[in-house]
Amino acid sequence: MQITESFVEDILKMKFKEDYQRIYDSSLLLQYLDRKMKAVHGNSKTRRSLASIYAIYSILHFYQHDFYNQPDQYRDFGGYDYMRLFNYYRGLYGGRKLQNHALNSRVNGEFRNRFPTIPNDLIIIDNGKYLIHIDYLYVGNQDISEAAIQIIEKYIDLLMAKDHALIQTLQQMQALSDYSAKKNQINALLTEDAEARIFEIISYAILKNHYKNIKVYFGYSKETIQEEELQLFKTGRTNANDGGIDFVMRPVGRFFQVTEVNNYDKYLLDIDKVMHFPITFVIKTINRKQTVLREFQTYIEERANGMRVIRERYEKAIEEIITINELQEWTFELDDSDIDDLIRDIDIYYKLEMNMETEDESEE
Repeated sequence: MQITESFVEDILKMKFKEDYQRIYDSSLLLQYLDRKMKAVHGNSKTRRSLASIYAIYSILHFYQHDFYNQPDQYRDFGGYDYMRLFNYYRGLYGGRKLQNHALNSRVNGEFRNRFPTIPNDLIIIDNGKYLIHIDYLYVGNQDISEAAIQIIEKYIDLLMAKDHALIQTLQQMQALSDYSAKKNQINALLTEDAEARIFEIISYAILKNHYKNIKVYFGYSKETIQEEELQLFKTGRTNANDGGIDFVMRPVGRFFQVTEVNNYDKYLLDIDKVMHFPITFVIKTINRKQTVLREFQTYIEERANGMRVIRERYEKAIEEIITINELQEWTFELDDSDIDDLIRDIDIYYKLEMNMETEDESEE
């Protein structure tokens, strides 16, 4: 069986020498971890799976100290207390916002989906105590937990390096005196291959600084009309359950949803979530917005199958299409002060997204 990740193969070779492939082929735990770690490549659609991985890692962490290479003693063990495990993995890199679903059900569900013929769950759950089934900790007489721990730790190291790469890029931008170069570097981050959350954060920063230069006039009567700048607000983290709204605008009341071009059914679900209130779609594509809109309208027509009420319901809910092309164009229109604000906004919201301030404080 082919090992997916090169760093997993390197660790197994170092640990088990020429026997590494047999160990891998015989260990469902190693295979599961190997296939959960694609996020190191930066694919925007690939989940990091930190909840599932940390649920396993927290148990292995304490197991390594208490029962490594002691199978008989481990068979009599009743499991680790939930709060002990939960508090431990919440203290790991990127773990502060994780919930308890992985320990309670997610890992076992995912594990059975990948290996449907297994007789035992990966994690044994017993009245608030948790342990990994011994079947998955040994290959013959070989305890493979140490290798699993090293693989997870390497995965986290790679994610950390990847996460901090953008911060380093932003620091380099801030040091530049040539604002054309700053704009070029910002726009270079806006690609179809960009990570979804990085694209959302950069899009927000560009739109926030673009719209703040646009004036509108509001008042309850002619005598009370006042000039106001458009303000864009981010609703939460990029993976938040926000009901289909990524950004909101004051005072005009616009909704923005960041998405990708290849799934128009999701667009309709986003519209349904907000009861068909008009949405501006910010799309990670270099296709022209007219092309995207035409394809979207064609999809709506196919779904409606001639039913006018359905077609109009969705077409009227499309307020505007914004693509990478518009974002790049608007970046070049910003003045020097706005560009500095934009870079600062990316830095602030990216660190918030990654819990970087918290992580830095917790490292020893």
